[in-house]
Amino acid sequence: MSKQLQDAYIVAATRTPIGKAPRGMFKNTRPDDLLVRAIQSAMSQVPGLDPALIEDAIVGCSFPEAEQGSNMARMAVLLAGLPNTVGGVTVNRFCASGITAVAMAADRIRVGQADVMIAAGAESMSMVPMMGHHPSINMKVFKNENIGMAYGMGLTAEKVAQQWKISREAQDQFSVESHRRAIAAQQAGYFNDEMTSVDIVERFPNLASGQIDIKTRTVNQDEGARADSTMESLSKLKPVFAAKGSVTAANSSQMSDGAGALILVSEKMLKQFNLTPLARFMSFAVKGVPPEIMGIGPKVAIPAALLAAGLTLDQIDWFELNEAFAAQSLAVIQDLGLDPAKVNPMGGAIALGHPLGATGAIRSSTVIHAMRRNNLKYGMVTMCVGTGMGVAGIFERM
Repeated sequence: MSKQLQDAYIVAATRTPIGKAPRGMFKNTRPDDLLVRAIQSAMSQVPGLDPALIEDAIVGCSFPEAEQGSNMARMAVLLAGLPNTVGGVTVNRFCASGITAVAMAADRIRVGQADVMIAAGAESMSMVPMMGHHPSINMKVFKNENIGMAYGMGLTAEKVAQQWKISREAQDQFSVESHRRAIAAQQAGYFNDEMTSVDIVERFPNLASGQIDIKTRTVNQDEGARADSTMESLSKLKPVFAAKGSVTAANSSQMSDGAGALILVSEKMLKQFNLTPLARFMSFAVKGVPPEIMGIGPKVAIPAALLAAGLTLDQIDWFELNEAFAAQSLAVIQDLGLDPAKVNPMGGAIALGHPLGATGAIRSSTVIHAMRRNNLKYGMVTMCVGTGMGVAGIFERM
């Protein structure tokens, strides 16, 4: 006899600021330390919740090695001071690792296997570069039938730009608007509710005293948004992935460092600890697409997530569509007929940054708090994924 699914609610959602890689504010800050900070901050938002009830912490990371290896999830749980009984597992779906962690945590609650879960993501592209320190690619991907798997992300964006006829001008304009929206949101304080500040400890040699001077500064704002981003400045940049292409560093997402964390609970926990839910996790979908046009992934994932949630496209009030590249974002918006005003109203990864496996958790925090601030009902986090996938997750404001 089948058991009825129960709902999974988000009772805390937060994120660190996003730093620019590889020489930004978090260049010397470990990703597991960012993760610990995010988890501790999320837990502080539900002070009445017994941490001993947490079943597991599921953490997304795109390149789980070196400073973000050794099952970073379990390490962070212990470093955050949570009980030894709390588990931890690190999951990898490249750029969608963070939102996959949220979906997996929600599923554990929905099927009745857990009542309290942590979902998070963390990534340092300063300390662990794209593809990791020692990439070892299976040579079979270079065979003709598999060659799309070997394309770099930039080349896949060029292919999308060509097939969907997305001009260089349109890509640059999209990028300028991403920065404009991000700067406006920062100035208005719209990120404050979702943001957890981070203390950065810096050490400097003091030649006069022969000692090491230690200075601490607190950061609470994303580092990537630029007020001086204009069509004129962007038009001067050369393509970086194809000699006659249209994809530049400025109309691509930034390499970044950051972390985000959410606390999910069952209805039983809401009542037992008198918790106020921020949102309900409604649905999640993942779909595959040809690897060589991986950027179009959200085009097929979004309808699948809507179907699972029993919603229509026009019911979604806010889309966090990860801006891996302006070309793929515009192609998805064009094909699905998305309202540009609803897509990344506070800017996206082109301006704010894209710390790979952390982005899904970070953007989940963004959409949850944005819905509450603007009294909206439904929000979505969606993105393309390397090797040809698209994912989408839907939240309902409570």
